Amino acid sequence: FFEIGHLDKLKSWLSWSWTYICAVWFAMVLTMIYVLRSPLKLQDTLTSASVFLNTLTPKFYVALTGTSSLISGLILIFEWWYFRKYGTSFIEQVSVSHLRPLLGGVESSSTTGLFSSVNGEAEPRPSVSECKVWRNPLNLFRGAEYSRYTWVTGKEPLTYYDMNLSAQDHQTFFTGDTQQIKAEDTVMQKAWRERNPQARIRAAYQAIEMNHECAAAYVLLAEEEATTITEAERLFKQALRSGKREQRVQDPVTTGKDINLLVYIKRRLAMCARKLGRIKEAVKMMRDLMKEFPLLGMLNIHENLLEALLELQAYADVQAVLAKYDDISLPKSATICYTSALLKARAVSEKFSPEAASRRGLSTAEMNAVEAIHRAVEFNPHVPKYLLEMKSLILPPEHILKRGDSEAVAYAFFHLQHWKRAEGALNLLHCTWEGTFRIIPYPLEKGHLFYPYPGCTETADRELLPTFHEVSVYPKKELPFFILFTAGLCSFTAMLAMLTHQFPELMGVFVKAFFSTLFTPLGFFADKMESFMPSSFWHQLTRI
Repeated sequence: FFEIGHLDKLKSWLSWSWTYICAVWFAMVLTMIYVLRSPLKLQDTLTSASVFLNTLTPKFYVALTGTSSLISGLILIFEWWYFRKYGTSFIEQVSVSHLRPLLGGVESSSTTGLFSSVNGEAEPRPSVSECKVWRNPLNLFRGAEYSRYTWVTGKEPLTYYDMNLSAQDHQTFFTGDTQQIKAEDTVMQKAWRERNPQARIRAAYQAIEMNHECAAAYVLLAEEEATTITEAERLFKQALRSGKREQRVQDPVTTGKDINLLVYIKRRLAMCARKLGRIKEAVKMMRDLMKEFPLLGMLNIHENLLEALLELQAYADVQAVLAKYDDISLPKSATICYTSALLKARAVSEKFSPEAASRRGLSTAEMNAVEAIHRAVEFNPHVPKYLLEMKSLILPPEHILKRGDSEAVAYAFFHLQHWKRAEGALNLLHCTWEGTFRIIPYPLEKGHLFYPYPGCTETADRELLPTFHEVSVYPKKELPFFILFTAGLCSFTAMLAMLTHQFPELMGVFVKAFFSTLFTPLGFFADKMESFMPSSFWHQLTRI
């Protein structure tokens, strides 16, 4: 251990002194060049170079500066495109990934220590679950909704990454908990992995031919082949009947997969009833499902229930559900936080006036509503722009990232109508939501009611959301240095090209004056060195 400690100290000392060693070496090289200027005939070389440059016509300098401006402009366009698409500078990314290892830099492998608690001690930041992708509780039907959007617009609303996650979910949820895999289960495992929708549908029909009671195959047909919600509901009912018959004949040890399948089918049937206007029936189905399977809280069925209750305007029931799930020990979501804010805003928003509030101050109820809005905005700052229709909505993805833009799209897509129904709620949100950012002076460094906002949401959201959607970024990133540098270089060289073309003689005089001023300190430094050192020393050093 003693030897290892000395070795670490030696390495740290070498890395610390490397910068100074390089500076000394560079100074020695400059000194040697100056000393050996006579044997190397540097003066003659500089004279001939200056004569050559003086013989060049102004057209050459116009072409030189114009080409520099064109090249820097092309670099600027590429850098801007890369920044808009990936959120970072290409030059900076290449420099960090390739040059830093060569220079001995080490990237930090942990963010612990960057975030401090109030007493100054390091506060560990959660890195495993903060960027975990979750199944969207309110995801749409592919055949009846996503495909219809594609037929009308010609755009794909789902990314391959999102659909691949769904395939993995279906494989794990429907076929992963059985000890004896049947032939139709093997076919369905391959069906979920198929990239082509028609291939998936053909595989589902193949599984039904093997076993007419294959519930997973009917689920796939309901999700992908059915072009209407009514047709999807019919297929889900067929899947439910088949699943119950299969469950009755199965050994109890091997029914875990079938229970998962039945829960999924009942949930989708409740969503079909909600979409077809049978909202009370949907609410009853969801309550029964939550009562029958209370341990499946990770499926977030309560978010489906909250949305249906808001549609019924059963605000007392909504408050009862929030009282159970808006607990400090349970994971939060945009639905929980913003629904709580909506209920408190609804109580005061009808009579709320910014002018009156500024004169008399906020009442207790209004203060509670504003604090609830600030809490919701801190959890997910992307939602207000969609609720206030400052950004256009798209179809929500099948998976969401909590606190990310994908969750904001999914929430606003289903809950915007509920905010509009509460008179004045959107006005109160518009007047107060930006005040959240005054409570959090630096979001990536410090949180107020939640953990600091994760920095990985942008990358994950770009994978989940389609390319035609402009991903919301928080906090707003500043332009990278290299974009500003190339923009300045392009403008400067273009201006030089124009001035050289219009005023060639004047620019020649200006350039000569500029370089003479630039090299004046070097000449002064050389004269001082010659006066300081004896001439015999320079003579002996030159002879060596």
